[in-house]
Amino acid sequence: MALSAKLSLRQSQSMVMTPQLLQSIRLLQFTQLELDRFVQEQIENNPLLEPTVADDYASGAETPPESVERDGEPSADWAMGELDVSASTIADRLDTSLDNVFPDDPGRPEPAGVTALARPGAGGTDVIGTPDSDFDLQEIVAASLTLRDHLIEQIALTLRTVSDRAIAHELVDALDPIGYVDVDFSEMAERLGCEPEDVEAVLGALQQMDPPGVFARNLSECLALQLARKDRLDPAMAALIDNLALLAKRDFRALSRICGVGESDLIDMLAEIRTLDPRPGLAFEHSGTESIVYDVQISEAADKSWRVELNPDALPRVLVNRDYYAQVARSGLSANEKTFMSDCLQNATWLERSLDQRATTILKVATEIVRQQDAFFVHGVSALKPMTMKMIADGIGMHESTVSRVSANKYMLTPRGMFEFRYFFTVAIGTSNGTEEGHSSEAVRQRIRALIDKETPESILSDDSLVTMLKEEGIDIARRTVAKYREGMSIASSVQRRREKRALAVADG
Repeated sequence: MALSAKLSLRQSQSMVMTPQLLQSIRLLQFTQLELDRFVQEQIENNPLLEPTVADDYASGAETPPESVERDGEPSADWAMGELDVSASTIADRLDTSLDNVFPDDPGRPEPAGVTALARPGAGGTDVIGTPDSDFDLQEIVAASLTLRDHLIEQIALTLRTVSDRAIAHELVDALDPIGYVDVDFSEMAERLGCEPEDVEAVLGALQQMDPPGVFARNLSECLALQLARKDRLDPAMAALIDNLALLAKRDFRALSRICGVGESDLIDMLAEIRTLDPRPGLAFEHSGTESIVYDVQISEAADKSWRVELNPDALPRVLVNRDYYAQVARSGLSANEKTFMSDCLQNATWLERSLDQRATTILKVATEIVRQQDAFFVHGVSALKPMTMKMIADGIGMHESTVSRVSANKYMLTPRGMFEFRYFFTVAIGTSNGTEEGHSSEAVRQRIRALIDKETPESILSDDSLVTMLKEEGIDIARRTVAKYREGMSIASSVQRRREKRALAVADG
């Protein structure tokens, strides 16, 4: 069979992820700080976007008209007469639609004139993007003191000879973030051209520096250095430090025999050890932290229902300045400049609609979460119900992926504290009677903690006992699941808890 080349036409349909569609999807999963940065970038790149405050168009103020008048007559140039910025026109021009991300809210009026979705500035004066807000306090604040800088300052005042300072700088470079050092004295001495005894002597001097416990080679030495600084490293305490493995097992009987003290004195020694810092270097670690800004606030209404409101401080607010657009259009633009301004206006309108839909979607998801978890807000964690994202998606008529994006890094402020949206999505634990709905895994964890908190030295609950008690309450759970939940909450085993509670009972007399 001969091979030959030919042309053929075929029609097919496929979904294309346009930049505008990707932008709308990203907006859903942005945190409040990320959204602020993104909107600021859009303001810098689009001359028709301006930051504003919420009071610019408060109730009673007139909205600027669609057309701009000049000498008492309406403007009839191409800028306002021929350009269509409706949703359908934008969708055709940008080859995408907001319906691909989330459905429009029926009955929502189309924004007219200069629409505002603004973020208020501090005190209603400075706004993001204005010249006065370019000042960044972080640029002039003194840099945080690091552990290395703190030690270098002490080395200059403590060690006298050049050789000792050279060894000290090598040891400082060998420190790990928590303040421990793990070096081979022989290898370092060979590299520096000195004796291993010189390295060990310098290390001993460095171990007397602040913070206490720095330059330790292991946990026992770190605790011993801090106790020696407090003049509390007696033989009994030294024996306890040398047997931290027994301390982790709560084997107080063996520790009491090794240290030569009673259990009451042993409990006092344990309390003193708990005041020490096993990671002295972390006190100088200043990692950048971002404050959490809640997106939704839940409050109780007068009729005992729950009022769900968006946090106005978490909404980025921008203006689509059509006044400036019309003014520039009248100045006489070239074809390329007209195209650029048209694209800017349509992109600005798209951003405005995307921000509005983002806020609406967050509010819908939060309202449905509150509706399905009403018992949690009334009775607390014990009443938390198992819930999946599909349940929320079915309740509000959206796709499950949209709910997942909305729930990422979003927080709600409630009468019971601040919670992430995802906190309310928990798996279900089956029931032992088969008649009731499942129990939330988070509620089961809290129930296990409550049962363990009520223990006495004579009645310590094993994992099997916890399973039996939970089944009596209608919670069907396996022993390995109880052990996993207990370890996840950093609760010791029943053997270790029995030893600790008995020792505490003896110490209390």
